[in-house]
Amino acid sequence: MAKRENTPIPLSGALEEFIKKNKLEKGLDKVSARDAWKSLMGNGVNNYTTAIELRNDTLFVSLSSSVLREELSHGKSKIITMLNEELGKELVKKLVLR
Repeated sequence: MAKRENTPIPLSGALEEFIKKNKLEKGLDKVSARDAWKSLMGNGVNNYTTAIELRNDTLFVSLSSSVLREELSHGKSKIITMLNEELGKELVKKLVLR
């Protein structure tokens, strides 16, 4: 049985420890990347977005409009920079639009 600690710690510290112990960072990063895309791109792009998936350091975004895909492909590096700023860490290194 695990030994109980009697020293109080802040809730944020307890949550961070729980996330690290249970190896939940990758799952939370996937959700954070999806939310960042939705908040940065707005309703216009989100209406044509069919799927968003983060695998390793690559964000895969499926779009139903080929015209929009072509337009967004011209600004990939800027989108990656904006996503990483929104996430607060260097999480996305490559963006694949399909």
